[in-house]
Amino acid sequence: MKDDVKRVQYGPSDRPPVKEWIPLSIQHVFAMFGSTILVPILVGLDPGTALFTAGTGTLIYILITKAKVPAFIGSSFAFISPLIAISSQYGWAYAMGGAFASGIMYSIVALIIKFAGSNWIHRALPPVVIGSVIIVIGLNLAPTAMNMAMLVDTSNPDTYSLVYLSIAVVTLAVTVIMNVFFKGFFSIIPILFGLAAGYLFTLIMGIFFPAYDLIDFSGVANAAWVGFPHFALPKFAFVPVITFMIVSFATICEHLGDTLVISRVVGKDFYEDPGLKRTLLGDGLATSWASFWGGPPNTTYGENVGVLAITGVYSVWVTGGAAVIAVLLSLFPKFSALIQTIPNPVLGGISMLLFGVIASSGLRTLVESGVDYEDKRNLTISSIILVIGIGGGLLQFTVGQSITFSLGSVALATLVGILLNLIIPLKKKN
Repeated sequence: MKDDVKRVQYGPSDRPPVKEWIPLSIQHVFAMFGSTILVPILVGLDPGTALFTAGTGTLIYILITKAKVPAFIGSSFAFISPLIAISSQYGWAYAMGGAFASGIMYSIVALIIKFAGSNWIHRALPPVVIGSVIIVIGLNLAPTAMNMAMLVDTSNPDTYSLVYLSIAVVTLAVTVIMNVFFKGFFSIIPILFGLAAGYLFTLIMGIFFPAYDLIDFSGVANAAWVGFPHFALPKFAFVPVITFMIVSFATICEHLGDTLVISRVVGKDFYEDPGLKRTLLGDGLATSWASFWGGPPNTTYGENVGVLAITGVYSVWVTGGAAVIAVLLSLFPKFSALIQTIPNPVLGGISMLLFGVIASSGLRTLVESGVDYEDKRNLTISSIILVIGIGGGLLQFTVGQSITFSLGSVALATLVGILLNLIIPLKKKN
């Protein structure tokens, strides 16, 4: 543990000097940007609105959690399917109403935990479950990183590109060098340097090899300097509300896993302080807030947890600064468009390290907790969690008219791990 203490650059309550604070916050913005705008693009919402609600939602989360948890809240992929299904059948306003209700469900669960206590969580989530779930969270994201790093079309494995891979490798190499070999301030902004190096390498390659000119500035030229994102109020109907409330049980399981990861990385038990009642409430209110303005539901971001783990900077001031920058970007479309020019292979190269660090944190949890894998109980629980989570396990059924409820990968693995731990008897001590 002494090594961990030395490695911490800034704790959750520490405020870095401004000359470090701003670039550290910008680093978090780059990490979250791709996923935050991808969700609204996939479902047909305004990316600017998503940036606004992600930034303001993060500030709400910080307020609710008493500025103790350095998490960034961004657009959730888990709600893509119900958003598309409900919007096609009822319209976007009713999809937003359902998403608003899912945030209320978070708040209800938080209220139950407040009165019932959270001691049961430690019984339900021992190290063998926690470590295995964290590994699943990291490795579940691994295909996303590799697809961005290697494929021209991330949904088509036949579009493999050696050029894309070379850009990702350059980005990753600079990030690793900065992280491992540099000291002082430069060692805590390796992601920023890696992104800059990958971006510059891509620009140079485009100059000498026009066929691989991957950066298009036309969107920047056409974007306005100043402008408000598109806001829309939600509407409510029974089926959309019930559908999203059911889906929220899956994302609540995901929240448990994400909070475990952040706790493990930072070295503090956020289940206890500020408590799950506050982390769930913060996440839920951020989602309801986002939906009220016409933005996608929110969740804590693995990319930003990876930034925490790599840099040792756990300052809530830094994640709060990133939130403010996200809000400002939503009001300056030209700067937002500039960040959108970052090529996929550059983001893929960074993500290879970010997501891998999350999985490694799970391994570290298992090792440091002394989980005994000669005990068949531990071996069974871990094995099933890993196969379901990484293998794409899915529980799916229809709700109402053509509305599908899905519980898969991380959320399903977490739920199954909890159930197995409660059902399989502990080995009796002699």
